[in-house]
Amino acid sequence: MDNHLDHMPVLSRGRHRNPKRGACFMELASYLAGERWSDHPACTHPLLAALARLVNDNTGDESRAKLVHLVPSIIGLASDDLRVDAHIALRCATTALPVAAAERQLALAVSVLAAEEMLARLDGAPSGRMSERGLRAMEEVPHAADQARRFSRAARITDKGFRRYAAPNAVQLSVVGIVQACIPDPDALLRTLLEETIEECTVLIHGHHPVTAAATAAATTAPIHA
Repeated sequence: MDNHLDHMPVLSRGRHRNPKRGACFMELASYLAGERWSDHPACTHPLLAALARLVNDNTGDESRAKLVHLVPSIIGLASDDLRVDAHIALRCATTALPVAAAERQLALAVSVLAAEEMLARLDGAPSGRMSERGLRAMEEVPHAADQARRFSRAARITDKGFRRYAAPNAVQLSVVGIVQACIPDPDALLRTLLEETIEECTVLIHGHHPVTAAATAAATTAPIHA
């Protein structure tokens, strides 16, 4: 890790009044972006920031240190395009659905269908279109998938409702589902989810894959103003 990051606030759970008391993932992002100290900085899409906060708070202390190198790569990923919300929700739900406990699978499957429906609507595609990622995840849980399809046929969500409720709920449910899953290393899956979501958002917002963590960190030797 670059020397300039050696003096950054230490990542820990929750909100902090100032850098001397530590930092959550997004507070550190606000610090590096040269913004006012906050866990809701303007430099990052709100739903992506919500995922980062949830991963930060639900990761063990030892594993949380491995998140630091991702902080610079989340700076500048801001957009009001609803497709970004839908892609984040879909990635989260499809990552959690195959590993989540049975009692959480229906809600996650509904989240997958809601995100797929929103993307189809935004793209002008026929209702019911599914991505390969969505299909694979639903195939892992056929009973929950059938239930979710019956439920979703009777519900139609608005753009506003998706952004305010369905997408944030998908992210929240997904992180909890991973944390409580019977898998060897939920921290590693949470970290991978955050990494892959940041990469996907970089492509969606900027049109290219992110540079390496080392190169991104080197670019933040001085505060960046969003």
